[in-house]
Amino acid sequence: MSSKSYSLRRPRATDGYALNQLVKRCPPLDTNSVYCNLLQCSDFSATGIAAEDSQGELVGFISGYRPPSRPDTLFVWQVAVDSRMRGQGLALNMLLALIRRCAADGVRWLETTISPGNTASEALFARAFSTLDVQAETRVLFSRAGHFDGQHDDEVLYRAGPFSPSALSTLSDKTQESA
Repeated sequence: MSSKSYSLRRPRATDGYALNQLVKRCPPLDTNSVYCNLLQCSDFSATGIAAEDSQGELVGFISGYRPPSRPDTLFVWQVAVDSRMRGQGLALNMLLALIRRCAADGVRWLETTISPGNTASEALFARAFSTLDVQAETRVLFSRAGHFDGQHDDEVLYRAGPFSPSALSTLSDKTQESA
């Protein structure tokens, strides 16, 4: 599948079940309930982005939200990319398109949590931070012992910014969303 065989758009409520199935195909991602995914695709669609292939199948998704105490921040909750689309830059293109859209509404900071050893997520966000010309600060947000009863790795918070609108204006056309 070529890298030009997908389009980016805002999520729709009808994407909820497909999102749930996509995440199930993307270990080690944590699977949420279908209901949660429906909310991510409806009530939180302003802070999410979907990628679909030429047949209309959901092949990528980023869910996020704007923390009420930090409305200038986009917190990326989860990034999912179908295995057949990996290695084509889809995750970075989705992330940059989502940042571009949210920046138009005042977002200047990017946050996410990454478990240590998740090299794919570490590389993705390092590329995004470099593209945006910002540095990230990190700290353990939720610890394995204190929050997960030893059943889940630490979640390390990455916070980067502020990024400037001019940094976003130089992004490639691949980060453009369709209607």
